[in-house]
Amino acid sequence: MLPSAWTAEPSGTGLFPIRKTEENFMENLELAKMANEIRKGIIVGVHSAKCGHPGGSLSAADIFTYLYFEEMNIDPEHPDMPERDRFVLSKGHNAPGLYSTLAHRGYFPVEELTTLRHLGSRLQGHPCRQYTPGVDMSSGSLGQGISAAVGMALGGKMDNKDFRVYTLLGDGEIEEGQVWEASMFAGFHKLDNLVVIVDNNGLQIDGPIDKVCSPYPIDKKFEAFNFHVINVNAHDFDELRAAFKEARETKGMPTAIIAHSLKGKGVSFMEGNVDWHGKAPNDEEFAIAMADLEKAGEALCQK
Repeated sequence: MLPSAWTAEPSGTGLFPIRKTEENFMENLELAKMANEIRKGIIVGVHSAKCGHPGGSLSAADIFTYLYFEEMNIDPEHPDMPERDRFVLSKGHNAPGLYSTLAHRGYFPVEELTTLRHLGSRLQGHPCRQYTPGVDMSSGSLGQGISAAVGMALGGKMDNKDFRVYTLLGDGEIEEGQVWEASMFAGFHKLDNLVVIVDNNGLQIDGPIDKVCSPYPIDKKFEAFNFHVINVNAHDFDELRAAFKEARETKGMPTAIIAHSLKGKGVSFMEGNVDWHGKAPNDEEFAIAMADLEKAGEALCQK
């Protein structure tokens, strides 16, 4: 059965109810299935490592999926092709999500996810461009990734290249001052080939972001730095599709997509639970998590 003609929950801005077509529904169903597989890979990797950050990786899984399977111009067989779009994971501790996405996209075997954080593995705790295929920038301290992305976008402009640059930040991460220095630079230089995505799941390692050091209102802050701002439901592929299309069509200013998400999305006991910001499930919890995702996958196959 097709969904209703319009999205049940419009974007946070309320600017665009999005027409759902049968074609989009089928595309969205395949994207949802892939996102579910990526979530499985996240859990497998973190469980195998016995450490890592599942919560934010799970909340960003739909964003990763849309970027790598629909939005970006990339080729896993030629990961360094000059004309490719670039992606920078600014919240580098969410490496399990990026690795699972890269594996499912064909950059390296999915089986390699079990080597996460192991000695000698290509899959380090933070992404490393030197070792991991598909990684465009090594991630360091929080806040640094957006600066690298801004530099890439400026370089593209200076070289008259058509590639686009995407960077994913955490909502806790944007408490870092370097984020706003980079944003000021991007807005001033009108880098319309740059898309900054904020995974706004509301939780950071110490608790709710509005209790630790509130960055709200996030959208107004980016607007103040001359960004075009779009609010979306991070788990709705129609909204993501419309937002990235709007970003491509926006000229003369960078775009910030504020993606409202659920931390731990897809795993019952992790959803909305700050405890799962940075710890691995034990064997019993692993079994429950994988059962949750298997059930979700089966439900998608029934549609």
